[in-house]
Amino acid sequence: MARRAVIVVCDSLRQDLIRPDVAPVLSGLVEGACAFRSFRSVFPSTTRTSSASIATGCRPATHGLLGNTMALDEGEGLVCRSVGDPDFRTRMRRATGRTLKVPTLAERLAPHGGVVVMSNVSPGAAYFHDPDGWGHVYHRAGSFGPGLVPETGDRHLAIRIGADGDRTMTDRFCGEVLRERRPAVGVLWLSEPDHTGHGEPLGSPAHRAAIRAADDRVADVIAAVDALERAGDEVLLVVCSDHGMETTRRTVDATARLVDSGLKEAADSTDIVLAPNGTGAVIYAAPHARGRADDLRRFLEGEDWVGAVFAGPELAALGLPVGGDVLMALTTAADDRVNAHGVAGHADIVADPESSRSYDGFGQHGGIGANEQNPFLVIRGGGFATRRATAHPASLVDIAPTVLRHLGHAAEGMDGAPLPLDPSPVQVV
Repeated sequence: MARRAVIVVCDSLRQDLIRPDVAPVLSGLVEGACAFRSFRSVFPSTTRTSSASIATGCRPATHGLLGNTMALDEGEGLVCRSVGDPDFRTRMRRATGRTLKVPTLAERLAPHGGVVVMSNVSPGAAYFHDPDGWGHVYHRAGSFGPGLVPETGDRHLAIRIGADGDRTMTDRFCGEVLRERRPAVGVLWLSEPDHTGHGEPLGSPAHRAAIRAADDRVADVIAAVDALERAGDEVLLVVCSDHGMETTRRTVDATARLVDSGLKEAADSTDIVLAPNGTGAVIYAAPHARGRADDLRRFLEGEDWVGAVFAGPELAALGLPVGGDVLMALTTAADDRVNAHGVAGHADIVADPESSRSYDGFGQHGGIGANEQNPFLVIRGGGFATRRATAHPASLVDIAPTVLRHLGHAAEGMDGAPLPLDPSPVQVV
């Protein structure tokens, strides 16, 4: 008998959108396994940051990946870069001398059965599961084995983002990875419903179809895991999302607002650099500009698109580093209005100067809004209680230590902790 873990991520699927008419398999799993109702994301609540947090069991301040975009100084001052670009790992090493600051599951388990990741989201989100090549990562932008040696030809994951690509990837994951290669940990990261949610209204027919497509892929994995268990393996199955979504209310050019206020010298200046992350942002400052912090905070707190500003100890409470290049962070204003399809939650977002894509009326995330901080987590097997809904606090950073406990390995150096096998149930009033 072998102990193994399987992690499936349904990107951006809000807990409250898992309903029997749209997601019957997930609904059944929630009822029959151990469902952590108080599960939360990290800040910024973006896929790339979430990927690193799941991989390391650590918050962004500890692992070092601070959003979908980050400001790096590669020798010419702070410049905002997209973590999603395939070359971001190289840029991060050039600027900081490393990628992530702590080991990933792939590094910890390289001598103990290894990790195989198949991901259909952005390259950055995929590669930061294992940025230094300890295991295998498969992605449409490039697939890599140990030592970052490219996997080419039929070994490459040549798919497209979206439901069809997710289906092809899941078929290969269930067959090649789970049944044949049998790593200690297999990770499957679906692009839906995130891919559709960014381009269609939340709760619309297209969005519901994307949730159903993700539900079908979870069914495929459950069938494969059932077969492994019948053959004698003891499998810990973790099914979750990385964050939820809010409906975009309006898009604000925050960088232009900073320039107009006189607090930033120019749109491309390196004194104050705002890294947009949807409904959140991290603000970096060069050493000579850090004295503007008080004026900058007062300005932001007077803006109607800003929900809250965080600096100093408040950053630490969010899980972001204090000091260094990071000056402060913000989350945008939000409300509880319901959209045309009955889905609650609207929020402003911060414009990304490098992207012309409009998200107005569609889903977005990145901050600490109630809906984007409402992902789901269900765990089956590994000694976890069945038919158990619990309000026990849980976070993305608790997944890795929970997996390591199941596999019999220590989780030292992680911010998260193994989740209890028999947590207190939700009290029914």
